[in-house]
This record gives sequence, structure tokens and C-alpha cells, in this order.
Amino acid sequence: MPIRRPSADRPRPLALIALAGCAGIIFPAAAQITPGTDDPPPPSARSKIEREGDAAMDRLRGAISRRKVEPVHGPSELPEPTEAERRRAFEALRGHSKSPAMESRARDALKAGKDRFAAEREAMAKRLGQALGLEAPDMKAIADAGPAQATKGWVPVLFVSSSMPTATLRTYAAQIEKARGVIAFRGMPGGMTKVAPMAKLTAEMLRLDPGCEGPACVMRDIQVIVDPLVFRQHGVARVPALAMIPGDPALPYCEREEESPRAVHVVYGDAALSGLLEEIARLGGKEEVRDAQSRLEGW
Repeated sequence: MPIRRPSADRPRPLALIALAGCAGIIFPAAAQITPGTDDPPPPSARSKIEREGDAAMDRLRGAISRRKVEPVHGPSELPEPTEAERRRAFEALRGHSKSPAMESRARDALKAGKDRFAAEREAMAKRLGQALGLEAPDMKAIADAGPAQATKGWVPVLFVSSSMPTATLRTYAAQIEKARGVIAFRGMPGGMTKVAPMAKLTAEMLRLDPGCEGPACVMRDIQVIVDPLVFRQHGVARVPALAMIPGDPALPYCEREEESPRAVHVVYGDAALSGLLEEIARLGGKEEVRDAQSRLEGW
């Protein structure tokens, strides 16, 4: 029987084992693994926390994306009523009994609101008159939404000019207020198109406190008119002058006739109002000046 020799390219088993042992190759099935310096380190606590944190962030992102896509039904949404529930609700409203007490309260509230509105309207008109420097009766007429009542009897009208000293105008204003008269100007300082100078002059003339400034100052209760027609009707060419005019000398042009009642006497002179009234009485107008004199003396 022929003897075969091992081939040169086939290693011997014992030699392989020996070589493997020399090379440091360890087979898991043959020996127990002992950790060495070249083995990978075990996972640390920090790496484990990082992995768990990344997973938690992924879950949070997924929850947020799903919340944006899916509609949210919270407790704030009211349920949709059924047809039967709607019908019962309307029937209950129709069958609601009226409350006389509630209606009475509503009427009282409406009346109180109207009264407050009227009071505020009157106060606003008064403040407007004070801001302009005078409280003319037409301002009150606007607040009351009605025409001004005509003055009966004779009204003392003092003809003045803006060229007169302010102190003299203030003195006459105090006397005319007592007699319930009217102060008349032919025109306005600076022309009829400029209201500010006239408002300033009137404010200085009618203020109770000459040192007061602003719309809150207390004014005298006097009618001040700018009326060139009344000057022309009575032929007044110089001031101061006084006339007892019948009716209401403060009526607007559109409500006054060309031949409106005129004063019988016109007196001139830089004298006190009482002296001018006495002069009219001396000229034959005792009846005309009687009321004005009694008011002036009884103040």
C-alpha cells in the first residue's frame, strides 16, 4: 500500500495550534475571555444618559408634530344642541312672563339718562360761553333747545366802544348787571372777521376777578351784543350812551324788523348808570326807568 506524504501546503494541526498560541490568538470556544488593555471599555453612565435624552427628545418632537396635525378638542367647546333642545329653548323664551318691576326700572333708567344728558348739554354750553369770554343768552337757548324768551318792558342798553378803558367798562358791567341791562358794541376790535380780540375784551370786562385767567373764571351775568344796526337806529355817534329800548334788543337780525321799537330818549356822558337813568327820567321817561332804578337800588 502506497504511503502518502502530507502535502506541503496543508499545515499540520498541532503546528497550527502552536502557532496560534504563539501569536496570541484566542478562540472563544477554547478559553475564557479575560479583559485586557486592548479590549473596548464598558459603556459609561454619561453615554447612557445621552442616549436616553436623545430618545426622549425624539418622542417629544413626534408628540408636537402630531398635536399640530390632529385637532384638539378641549372642554371650552360647547356641544351642538339637537333640534329638540333648540325647540324647547325657544318655547321657554316665548313663554317667559313679563316683569312689571323690570319694566318700571327700565323706564326710570331711561328717564334718568335723559335728565343727565340734558344737564351735561347745559353745562357744556355754559363752558363754551366761558371759553369765549361771555355767557350770552343764545348759548343757554342752544342748551335748552328752544328760543330765548323775549324781555318785556324796557331794557337799559349801554352803548360802549372797545376804545374805552377796561376799568371803565368793568365798572359799567357791574352796574348793568344789577339793572339787568345789555352792553352793546358797534363792531369788534380788529374787524368782524376776528373773534379772538372781542372775546378777550369781553372776558376782561365781565370777569369778577380781574386776575383770573382761563375758561373756568366766573363771569357776570350780562348780555353783550355786537350790533351796528341798533347804533344806527338810535343815531348813537359817541359813547358812553344809554337808552331804554322796549322789547328784546338782543334779537338776531333775521328776527328783527327794520322798524323795530326804539328808545324815546338817548342820554350821553361818562357818568354812573344811576345818573344816566335819572337823566332819562328827567326827560320824561320815569316809567321807562322805574324797574331798572328799583333793581339798581335794591341790589
